[in-house]
Amino acid sequence: MVDEFSSFARMPAPVMRRENAQELLSQAVFLQRVAHPEIVFATEAPKEPVWFEGDGRLIAQALTNVLKNAGEGIAARHAKGDDVAGRIVIAIEKNGTGFAYRVTDNGVGLPPEHKHRLTEPYVTTRAKGTGLGLAIVRKIMEDHGGEISLNDSESGEGAQVLLSLPLVQKSLKGKEADDQKRIADRV
Repeated sequence: MVDEFSSFARMPAPVMRRENAQELLSQAVFLQRVAHPEIVFATEAPKEPVWFEGDGRLIAQALTNVLKNAGEGIAARHAKGDDVAGRIVIAIEKNGTGFAYRVTDNGVGLPPEHKHRLTEPYVTTRAKGTGLGLAIVRKIMEDHGGEISLNDSESGEGAQVLLSLPLVQKSLKGKEADDQKRIADRV
């Protein structure tokens, strides 16, 4: 808990470089598969790499936080006596000048009375939660010119989180723009 508070208080500025969306997804999913072998993790991603400008460490942290919440939603469903197998589907979807990570689970879903506040610091619906996981994700998305959307899953059971990001960061103004080339174009 102390680590989460410290992480939120000292959120580092992103260091933008060329990143592979599929590689970051693979890393985050691997960690969760090891931590939760009882949950089925499925990924859907384009075969060709999706390159974007971002801080891979921070995007991986955002993905990990969302996957951790999905796993906790499934655990809460099981705690209520529902023994349906846990499943989390993570997709990468390109959309013109950006892309999104779509994370869908079959857990308890989002509480309707708190859904609009879940990305605020210290708002939680879990007894042992700090209320910082999704606040950190929102901050990371904002720092990357992206956004987070929280919805009920299309099946009506579980939650769906969409992390939308631009492929290229907005250009810098003035002398800084003249001094830098696009990060995503570098090899």
